Amino acid sequence: MIDTKDLRQNPDKYIAAIKRRGPKFAYLLDKISAEPNQSAGLKEIESLQAQINAANKVIPGLSNAEKKQKIAELKPISDQIAELKKVGFTQRPIILPNIPKDDVPNGPDESANVVIKEVGKKRTIKNPRDYMDLAEPLNLIDTKRAGKVSGTRFGYLLGPVAQLEFALIQYAQAKLIPAGFTLVIPPVLIKEENMAAMGYLDGGGEDETYHFIKDKLYLVGTSEQSMGPLHRDEILPAAELPKRYMSFSTCFRREAGSYGKDTRGILRVHQFDKLEMFVITTPDNSDAEQKNMLGLAEKLWQGLEIPYRVVNLCTGDLSWPSARTYDIEAWMPGQNQYREVGSTSTTTDYQSRALNIKYQRGHEKGYVHLLNGTIFSGRPIIAILENYQREDGTIDVPKVLQPYMHGLKRIGA
Repeated sequence: MIDTKDLRQNPDKYIAAIKRRGPKFAYLLDKISAEPNQSAGLKEIESLQAQINAANKVIPGLSNAEKKQKIAELKPISDQIAELKKVGFTQRPIILPNIPKDDVPNGPDESANVVIKEVGKKRTIKNPRDYMDLAEPLNLIDTKRAGKVSGTRFGYLLGPVAQLEFALIQYAQAKLIPAGFTLVIPPVLIKEENMAAMGYLDGGGEDETYHFIKDKLYLVGTSEQSMGPLHRDEILPAAELPKRYMSFSTCFRREAGSYGKDTRGILRVHQFDKLEMFVITTPDNSDAEQKNMLGLAEKLWQGLEIPYRVVNLCTGDLSWPSARTYDIEAWMPGQNQYREVGSTSTTTDYQSRALNIKYQRGHEKGYVHLLNGTIFSGRPIIAILENYQREDGTIDVPKVLQPYMHGLKRIGA
């Protein structure tokens, strides 16, 4: 959530931020303009309600005649509150997306994203095949049977491909645990108030979730949604920060906005496993931590020897709670394009403010900054299959993963 007090004092800052995010956020400008009146109306209701509350404390001690007189005196105040409520002054505080960082490029959508760098040499592959054309003949990925069991956008990972997923997790652990990350397996169901505090329900995010209304629970769509509330309502000593976590969980998404896109295979699925970096730090160390997370993610991809590029997402392509996001896109020779396989984002104090997570340094107190970064999900498997394919349809296992593959060095041989 944004700092409502700051919004009321500096509305122009938020108007500029919303304009930077592009036309699809323009509907929020009227809400910002209405916020001063909203604030005044709520304050008036609070003041009037305080008068009624004070009177209600003394009414029990009055005589019957005095009670009738006091109740009559309160009637105009109650009527005034009712009128204020009629014009909408009971609505929740204004909900706005996070303010983009100054170095985030302006743009309406992904077409304005900026490629920062490209790393790695693309292999020369004669007639490269799409990963599903490689996987299906070898019985590595089965979406047809998954369709019978669960419907569209599900898949079975079988044999060596399932081994690849666990090999990637072991490989990442070997690199990140020495870098100070604690491995966590979190809950995949979280309370409604926690999902709301993480900022993923607004701006159409609710449509992407699996929501169990009767139980007041959500299935997580990404690991950080259950990691953020881990320290809810806590004050963390600054000397103990940063806290670096590496979270592994199964995630669930409706993929509501991708109808008809990538329906074949496992690129866009309703269920997938994800290894995620999650960092809690002080504001003065926030940018350094994001650079560190990006650097670690790049080292993992460099170790896999798969070409990739780093992309700075523009304002219109940022998620609702993000202030800056760098995507890592891996080269997919079978598709002849780069595809997103990971990201690192800072949400500054947007999520911590809603979760009430603070740091303390001496007498100084403030909201911590929360950062997240996808290490591996199902998509790196796709990149491995396509980049390590051979002309005969077999697939080499990257050298860094071979120690975790129980002797398997080539799939399908």
